[in-house]
Amino acid sequence: MLKFIGKRFVMSFLTIFFIITLTFFLMHAVPGNPLQQEGKIPATVYRNLEIKYGLDKPVSEQYRRYLKNIVKLDFGESMKSNTETVNQMIKRGFPVSLRLGLQALIWSLIFGPVLGSLAALYQNRFPDYIAMLIAIIGISVPSFIMGTLLIQVVGRNLGLPLSGWGSFAHTIMPSIALCMMPTAQIARLMRSSMLEVLGQDYIKTAKSKGISGSAVILKHAVRNSILPIVSILGTLTADLLMGSFVVEKIFGIPGLGRFFIKAITDRDYTLIMGTTVFYGIVLVLMILLVDIAYVIIDPRIKFEGGGKA
Repeated sequence: MLKFIGKRFVMSFLTIFFIITLTFFLMHAVPGNPLQQEGKIPATVYRNLEIKYGLDKPVSEQYRRYLKNIVKLDFGESMKSNTETVNQMIKRGFPVSLRLGLQALIWSLIFGPVLGSLAALYQNRFPDYIAMLIAIIGISVPSFIMGTLLIQVVGRNLGLPLSGWGSFAHTIMPSIALCMMPTAQIARLMRSSMLEVLGQDYIKTAKSKGISGSAVILKHAVRNSILPIVSILGTLTADLLMGSFVVEKIFGIPGLGRFFIKAITDRDYTLIMGTTVFYGIVLVLMILLVDIAYVIIDPRIKFEGGGKA
């Protein structure tokens, strides 16, 4: 297991390095000059701005400097904000996005397995059809459309806050809009996994020993069906964090996604690079933790040459 964890650490480091490198050179390949977006700038001012942001140096030198700063977790200064650095914006916005994403993930981990279990236990019957209909809707309807529908139908009728951030009431509709897709994915995976488990010999043996149906389902079927869900938690977390960008904009939530969208419209290159690299690091680390947790939860898995056997 230690060998596997070591390999995963190396792969994660290389992935983060690739994200940083790709982000840097893609931003430098974008047409236009970020310093010339607000009309003509006097030559002296333009020169001072180039020196301030290091744009007077060769690209290779800028790249080395950027890598050095990233190692120190310094994402630089915003090109548009005179009051906050990129680090300060991340510090202010990420906790909001994290809270929203975690709340949506919790809803998904509660309702997804429940819907999937009901669908499997009542295969080809009414509960199965309803659960899978909800899953299809969750997969088919994007989060920004779901958010808009929630505002128009639920928010206005129930008096929930339509925008802003603060109380738990502000999180209800955004988290529901975000959790629909992962809930649907978990429900479908749980259904197929449980159907496979219910057909195993040890389930039939447990029933033949007179163990109650509910005990068999809870202690054996559900427990063994949940394992595949653990393997996709990293991807689901990534989807939730990235999906929050548009949802934060719709609901007026002051999260990091909102900063990112504003950075794109303002062409704030340092903020775009900083948020992209930061999210990339967070998501790679999340996937690494899920991989390690998967091995710990299921000791039967053996890793040979980085693969499962």
